[in-house]
Amino acid sequence: MFEIKDCGDYEEAKKLIIEYSEIKGAESCFVSLDKELADLETYYKDGALLIGFENENPIATIAIKRIDKETCEAKRLYIKPDYRGKGYARVLVNEMLDRSRKLGFKEVTFTTKPEVMGVGYGLYKRMGFVEVNCTDGVASMRMTL
Repeated sequence: MFEIKDCGDYEEAKKLIIEYSEIKGAESCFVSLDKELADLETYYKDGALLIGFENENPIATIAIKRIDKETCEAKRLYIKPDYRGKGYARVLVNEMLDRSRKLGFKEVTFTTKPEVMGVGYGLYKRMGFVEVNCTDGVASMRMTL
């Protein structure tokens, strides 16, 4: 069973985010990682840090970072490799979108590296995100809520 909960254990969230940051080619997605990990609770204040659990095991993350009153950034969509291919990414993205609406945001943005995260990039496009630009292999995408 897959379940998504608000982060209750920041150390567990740190482990998942660090594991994600070690994906070859994803390094440029983590420019503010030290600041983020130093205080996850403050970093995602006015947003959310969500953890996905399969049978009570923490296996996935997704986060919402407030940019301004109407815009948030989706961050840290990660699923441990052994748990991929089960449809969890779509469930996580849908939960992030629902939560963003409940928090009052009108638009969700994020960046991804299609060369490194091709499966995720394809999912985002299928779910209605629009690519607004791509610079140095980093695609900026957005969705109006």
